[in-house]
Amino acid sequence: MAVKIRLRRMGQKKAPFYRIIVADSRSPRDGRFIEEIGTYDPSTDPSTFKVDVEAAKKWLANGAQPTEMVGKILKAAGVEK
Repeated sequence: MAVKIRLRRMGQKKAPFYRIIVADSRSPRDGRFIEEIGTYDPSTDPSTFKVDVEAAKKWLANGAQPTEMVGKILKAAGVEK
């Protein structure tokens, strides 16, 4: 099972809000997920994010692959592979 750390879109139309989740790579974008590890709000200036650093490190150590955007968020939060 390939596990990804990716964004799940929430919020209203034209006002996106994202949750950072750990999910099977075969599940749909807003479908089933394993664990929620943070949030990301691009509509604020500057963009705000909140990440559970311990959970992110655990999943990265177990082989989960972050998407490009989540990788940037994790790097800004101070989480390294």
